[in-house]
Amino acid sequence: MLKLLSADLLVLLHFLFVVFGGFLVWKWKKLAWLHLPAALWGALLEFGRWICPLTRLENLLRSKEQGGYSSGFIEHYLLPIIYPGGLTREIQIALGVIVVLLNVFIYGALFMKQRASRAD
Repeated sequence: MLKLLSADLLVLLHFLFVVFGGFLVWKWKKLAWLHLPAALWGALLEFGRWICPLTRLENLLRSKEQGGYSSGFIEHYLLPIIYPGGLTREIQIALGVIVVLLNVFIYGALFMKQRASRAD
């Protein structure tokens, strides 16, 4: 059960940090040094059709689980959104573009905010 919970937590944090971690940078600026490479890596994984090492770790944790529920909340509800069954090359590219554009917007807005505060 602990391994299944760990796998669920890994997927949730993995997804949220790569896609939305830029919002954390608004609060903790130094986090950009960790988030920006993670977001770029996430986009590159989608563009290159590669599998993230954290996905392999998640699968390992799930495969070791014996007994308990056949699937957890995150595995049942969130995974089909993150990794849809009919995942095509076009969808992967779109996901990569969404990650890039979202983070360009976040970092651009942060840059403009810092620039405006320096001008004052």
